[in-house]
Formats: sequence, C-alpha cells, structure tokens
Amino acid sequence: MKKTSLKIAAVAAVAALAFTGVNATAATAADTKKIYALGGTDPFFTVVKNGFDAAKAAVEADGHKATWLAIKDWSNIGPDMNKILKTALDSGADAIATPIWVPATQNPAITAAVKGGTPVFLYNTGLTERKKVGALAYYGSDEFPAGKAAGTYLKSLKVKHILCANMSPGTVNHEARCAGTKAGAAGVKFSTLNIDITKFKDATAVANAVKGALAKDKTVDAVMGTSNGDAVVAGVKAAGSKAKVGTFDMTNTLMDLVEKGDTAVVLVDQQGWLQSFLATTAAWYYSAYGILPATADVLTGPALITKANATKVKAGVKSGQR
Repeated sequence: MKKTSLKIAAVAAVAALAFTGVNATAATAADTKKIYALGGTDPFFTVVKNGFDAAKAAVEADGHKATWLAIKDWSNIGPDMNKILKTALDSGADAIATPIWVPATQNPAITAAVKGGTPVFLYNTGLTERKKVGALAYYGSDEFPAGKAAGTYLKSLKVKHILCANMSPGTVNHEARCAGTKAGAAGVKFSTLNIDITKFKDATAVANAVKGALAKDKTVDAVMGTSNGDAVVAGVKAAGSKAKVGTFDMTNTLMDLVEKGDTAVVLVDQQGWLQSFLATTAAWYYSAYGILPATADVLTGPALITKANATKVKAGVKSGQR
C-alpha cells in the first residue's frame, strides 16, 4: 500500500506540474511559499491525509513547502481548529486549506485570517460558509443532498423506520447528513440518536449506543451513521437486529459487507482524498502563481456505493484513495 501511494503521489506531482507549465526548480529561497492544510484525526482523515501527501509531492517538487496540522481528537473541535489555524499563521502561511466544522467558533478566526491577507481554501465541509468568511474556493460534498441520496436509497428498500446515528451533534456536516437522510426518506418514520461527541473515536461506545437504541425500539429496521460505520454495524449485530446499515465514508470491512450484502447496504463516498488534494493544490497554485479556477465550489461527492458497484470501488479503498 505504501509503495502504491508513493507511485500515485509521484504521478500526481508530475500531472500537477504539467498542468501549470511551471519549472519544478523555479522557486528560490526568497519566493518559497508555505502551504498549510488543517484537518482531523481518524480513519477517514487517514485517507484525507493521503490526498494531502500526494499534493505535497507536487508542491515540494516545485520548490515550495506544504505542512499538515491536525487536531488530536474531536472533543473540542472549534477551539482546537482555531489553535492550529493560529499555528499556521504564526508560521508564516502563504495559503491555508481548512474545513469549517463549527462556524460559530471558526468563522471569526478564518475571516480575520483572510482580512489579514492570507488566502483560505475550504475543503470537506464549509460550503455554506465560503462567502461568509471570504474563502476563495470549496472542495467537498454538499452534505444535505448527500444524505438525501442515501435516504432515498434506503426508502427504495422498503424500510419502515430509519434511525440516524449522529456522531458529531452540532457540527454542520453531520447535522446536514441526518437532515438530508430524513428528507430523502420522506414518509418513512425517522428518529435520531445523538452520540456523545467526546466518544467520536470510541468504537465500543458507539456500538453500545446503537445496540441500546435498537433494544429500546425494535421497530427500527435501518440505521444511517453519519460516520463510524464499522461501529454502527457492530452495534446492529450485537443487538441481534436485522436492520440495514448505511453510513458515510468507507473502510475495507464495510466494503466487504456491502459487496456480500451483509448488514451494510449503502455507503456515501465524499472522496476525502480528492478534497485535500484539490484544496492543497489550489492553495499552492494561487499563492505561487495567482492561478484560480473560475468555479469556486467544486463538489467531490456524493457517490453511493452499493452491492451493484462495490467490487469496482474496492481497489481505491485498499490503496488509500477512497
């Protein structure tokens, strides 16, 4: 896997340089640009980081620098994101790529950075906040339509009661995922299970919460996880339930289950690798050469993964691109 990732990074670097038509040795110490990408820490962001690493290869081949900064966990998202934003600014960032998960906390700090002269590119989440903070572009999914697509698919399976397991209550992307699922499954009974945000990475806690909810209400025959799909599946199986599972993002285990038709039936892929790759590359192009695409909002998802197409997608999951 490591060898494959390195090969992809090398190809990406060559492709990016060819696209710009710039000399890979053009930058000197005096005009070296510093690009910072901010992110999270969990299995999904391992894939996101792979996309950043591929972009970093191109950035450094051109004589510039790219640095990844991540919050350590999800217990204090807004303030912690502001801390690493400040670290990037204090380090002389020429451009920054970042998600906006908690607008009330993050927006003032990002707006101040933009007004201070640092270009900001949003990725992963923040579509509705881009104009508010003055960011130059957004690369990611539109979470409400993504959830709606999943809800529509679950409804097509004739489910009667969907439980949305919200792994990060209060964050714009997870709230939109549940809201979209409800809209897509209009007419189907719908309820929400809010997982303690401090338990975001605790698979056992998530599984127990899902198990408890299913034990309490046996009419639930579908569970939509806003992430942590492996834990959701574990909870469903521990409850002895036959509920169908949908979830955002993917793992090798989930892909195998979908392919076999075992519990998990639909995965929503937002293509996190592509999000960070595009955002980091755009930050580099703009800071170094003033290149900015005409389209400010670039959607990388949603893509629904079901039994019908799971086999084709598995290669990307195994190599770290999906």
